[in-house]
Parts: sequence; structure tokens; C-alpha cells
Amino acid sequence: MNQQKQLLLDEIKEQIVRSNSFITLQYTKVSANKANEFRREIAKIGGNFEIVKKRLFIKVLESMDMKCDLQTLPGHVGLVFVNQDPVELTKTIVKFSKGNENAFRLIGGRLDGQLINATDMERVAKLPSKDQMRAEFLGLLEAPMAQTLSVMDALLSSVVFCLANKSEEANG
Repeated sequence: MNQQKQLLLDEIKEQIVRSNSFITLQYTKVSANKANEFRREIAKIGGNFEIVKKRLFIKVLESMDMKCDLQTLPGHVGLVFVNQDPVELTKTIVKFSKGNENAFRLIGGRLDGQLINATDMERVAKLPSKDQMRAEFLGLLEAPMAQTLSVMDALLSSVVFCLANKSEEANG
């Protein structure tokens, strides 16, 4: 392997190790302007999009003891390196692809150290975001407290109402 290819291989391997998660995409019908727009969208969420030669990507995976077959990587391949929230990044990829004639298709990837296929990546894209899950969790915690508070408020109000009625009867 020549020195330039070895440098590319080392660079991709370093990014995979540093990010801990990556998403593999197949892309079609993507102009340079759309690719740059996609890169900007991904960067907003803390990701990095790189176009990679398939054979080089397979060699990187093999050097990291991960198995990948050339037939599982159809067409042109791109990698999105995840630095923050993989769910939000996957949602952004799917949304961008739908808005641009399905220019990108999820092939698979590695999330939090586990290899994931295309079907599972689609499921990840359908998960609620962290903010949505936090809101739902807080709603679960808040509902019983609000109900308890309303019951106690009703009890206190009824005691005050009963005392007011008794004092009116006594005065009246």
C-alpha cells in the first residue's frame, strides 16, 4: 500500500476511534452544493461527513477486527462520524434525504460500540430525541405530584368551606 493510501486509512481509522459512533450511507444524485449543504446540517448537530472509497473503508474495518463485505456497500459510500447525539444525527440524515430526492440511504453503522444494520438504523431514526424523552419523563414524574397536590388542595378547601358554613349557621 502506498504512503498516501496509508495516510487516508490511518485518518479514517483515527476518526472512527475518536468518534466511537459512525453511520454508513449510500449516496446518489448528490451535487457538490447539496453535499456541502448536507455537511453543514450535520456539523450543526456535531457530526462530520466524509466520502470514502469502499475498499479503503473495508480495509479500515478489517484493521479494527470488524467484518464487512463489499456486497453490503452498494454504490458510493459516505461516513458520518458522530460526536454528540446519534439519534438526532440519524433523524437529520433521514430528513435531509427525504427533502432531497432520497439522496442518502442508511446502510448501517456503529453506535456506542455496537455494529448496527440498515433496518436498525431506520428504527433509531424513529426514536424520540433526548429532549422529547426528557419531557416525557418529566411529565411522568409531574403527573402524580400534580394529582396529589390537587387532592390536598381539595381537602383543605373543603375543610375551609365546612368551617365557613358552620360559622354562618352559628351566626345566622
